[in-house]
Amino acid sequence: MAGDGAKRASLTVFALAMAFAEAAVVVYLRKIYYPQGFCFPLAPVSAGIISVEILRETATIFMIAFVAYIAGNKFYIRLAYFLFVFGLWDIFYYIFLKALLGWPSSFLTWDILFLIPVAWLAPVLPPIICSLTMILMSMLILRAERISRSTHLNFREWGLVISGSTAIFITFIFDVSGIVISGGFLRSYFSLPANEDFISAVSSFVPSSYNWSLFAAGEALILAGLFLFYRKIKSYIATSEEIPQKIQG
Repeated sequence: MAGDGAKRASLTVFALAMAFAEAAVVVYLRKIYYPQGFCFPLAPVSAGIISVEILRETATIFMIAFVAYIAGNKFYIRLAYFLFVFGLWDIFYYIFLKALLGWPSSFLTWDILFLIPVAWLAPVLPPIICSLTMILMSMLILRAERISRSTHLNFREWGLVISGSTAIFITFIFDVSGIVISGGFLRSYFSLPANEDFISAVSSFVPSSYNWSLFAAGEALILAGLFLFYRKIKSYIATSEEIPQKIQG
């Protein structure tokens, strides 16, 4: 248990350092492309810069995954560490941006969250909620691993978590996916960063509404799955405490 605490402390330091590095890159980009402050519609960005950003995001995910892999010794522990680091990284990314740029002005400020497989658009509140949920899930998994190596999420619990995650993912990519499909860009998906018509369409787009209902439904499904998992952990603890008492009796 002490080892787990030390690992989480080290992973916390790593996540915060990663968050600051990510925020610093965004500070530089916004000073160049948005000297008056980030807002929609987006400033035109070259295909080369977009490609570099996609590679940078991919590298970031690989870094978090690699750190989780070397910190854990089995799938579920590594998954928990990945969720833990990712959640902290995302939350502190916004904290550092607020400290460095005074942005976002509110939890409802729109942002570009990610670029893979297309740009994700949403107010900053949903990804923060998702990150908190990821940290909660990581804590439950680590708790389950400490009490029993065989206590894992079952098929129903995974089904709820994956279904909810899919619903939330749809809310993030819905706007830009609509541009890809309605604009006939699907056939040239792998060359989208170099497609001037696509870049122009995305750059002129201004998000106006977010699908909060679908997000809430997705989050509810995830929390339902985690609640069932929590009850299973709690039940196992109660059963484990009863057995010694029966033996002594």
